[in-house]
Amino acid sequence: MAPFGGWEMPISYETGTIAEHMACRTTAAMFDVSHLGTVLLDTEGAFDDLQRTLTNDLNKIAPGRTQYTHLLNRAGGVVDDIIIWWISENNIHVMPNASNTKGVLSALTGGRDITTERAIIAVQGPTARALVAKVAPDVAEVKRRAVGKIRCAGVDCIVAGTGYTGEDGVELAVPAEDAKRVWESLLEAGVMPAGLGARDTLRLEAGLPLHGHELGPTISPLEAGLAWVVAWEKADFVGREALLNQRESGLKRTLVGIATVGRRPPRDGATVEVNGEQVGIVTSGNFSPVLGHGIALALVAPQTVSGPCEIRVRDTVLSGNFVPLPFVAHRG
Repeated sequence: MAPFGGWEMPISYETGTIAEHMACRTTAAMFDVSHLGTVLLDTEGAFDDLQRTLTNDLNKIAPGRTQYTHLLNRAGGVVDDIIIWWISENNIHVMPNASNTKGVLSALTGGRDITTERAIIAVQGPTARALVAKVAPDVAEVKRRAVGKIRCAGVDCIVAGTGYTGEDGVELAVPAEDAKRVWESLLEAGVMPAGLGARDTLRLEAGLPLHGHELGPTISPLEAGLAWVVAWEKADFVGREALLNQRESGLKRTLVGIATVGRRPPRDGATVEVNGEQVGIVTSGNFSPVLGHGIALALVAPQTVSGPCEIRVRDTVLSGNFVPLPFVAHRG
């Protein structure tokens, strides 16, 4: 256990991070991600409030669907990256990262923080749906990016076809008092518990950004390679003008993937060099259990995104190559 965003969270269980990682890649694993926030918007003005505040366009989806989006500051930096669960017309769950819930709540009108009223269990992996079906067949039928109210293990839940591992699966919002019951039902069905250590290595292999690393108040969606999250054509939203200026003037840095030689992992904050010249900084680095070598995400000058490079970790230099993202192909 370790503190994370104001919560005490499991980093790993007795099986260990690598075993948990490989379970998610080969069978199924479940993660307690209750530290993610939930801000409930249930008023008639919720849609318009989100449209003028967040980057993506809710007109692209409809009730019963989910959407990834960003809250920006006026400089175009990412205050938080968010998942929207649009459950029904006037029932929208805005899901920020752990430490950002208060900030997201203050940016919206009429929202209510219901984080402590529920737990969230993410079940991920190639056999996730088959194992979930042993407990609740209807939950296993929730399509990718869909969301709805369904019973699981005799408990009323909200289930979404979302996740953060690159694998297929579902996430369940469960009343807090019933979380243990649902967790143990999934455990009996054969799903392995996994901690935040495996969640981080899985998302890194999948090339998914983490707020505070690849995203932050001084990093824009464009620099992070997430221009698709920005709905340029919709009405004005916070940070839009800054992004337009950045798009017009050109990026000074961009997010790339680097594969290193050997098992020693690159670490965030390490410098990226090409021909002895620093070109960027590692934002996330670790050992890839699937690939068997180190991998890193880095913000680098856009003209240096191919060929060999080096990562300097203190007094050690790791040889590497710029590679396409994701490191491990998405299956969900």
